[in-house]
Amino acid sequence: MLLPLKPGELQRLIPAVASGPQFNKCSGTPQQLLQRLLISSVGGVIPLLIAQGGFGSRWSSIWLVVGLVMLLYMLWGPIVQAGSRNAQLRRYPSAALFEGEIADLFTRERLEGRQETTDRQGRLEMVENRRTWLCLELEDEDGYLGQLRFPLEKGHKALRRGMTLRCLVLSERKDFSRIDRISDAWVPQARLWVGEYPYLLKPAFEELCLRRLA
Repeated sequence: MLLPLKPGELQRLIPAVASGPQFNKCSGTPQQLLQRLLISSVGGVIPLLIAQGGFGSRWSSIWLVVGLVMLLYMLWGPIVQAGSRNAQLRRYPSAALFEGEIADLFTRERLEGRQETTDRQGRLEMVENRRTWLCLELEDEDGYLGQLRFPLEKGHKALRRGMTLRCLVLSERKDFSRIDRISDAWVPQARLWVGEYPYLLKPAFEELCLRRLA
């Protein structure tokens, strides 16, 4: 079942700026956090040192601003990234509330990168970083809708075929003859939110579902 959203509802469900869960998601892995910290430290300290050198009052002020901005990269980096991801969905002209069920679910191994390391003999070897992803096939009374994919976690063991699932679907076409994107989803029976990225504001979406699907 597809229920087209009213004007303004999409913007209330997907914020323009990062929410708390979105900020945490875009902060990345511990390795990415370390890289961001190094960029912030080096990119901030060098301009501040140049500013302290006093290369003209005008340029010193500019270097001071650059240094302060880079020192805050740990904060504004994830915010900018989250805002960019949110904008990708907010731009669609047509959005609808979907209520259907999990028709099927299965896992897939996904290559997420390669890393060079050395064995005990000092020889270089390539190690593949793989992660298990869970794939959900979604359908309603009209048939197949699409697939939702996200990294597998322990809590996902509660998911079963036939469970009700609610999410947003987005399209360039008003008749939704082609589905371009699917948001993260709420599975009420399992009391779980699933998806690769937390696009939706959870309380606002759950309230919408209670109003529109009651």
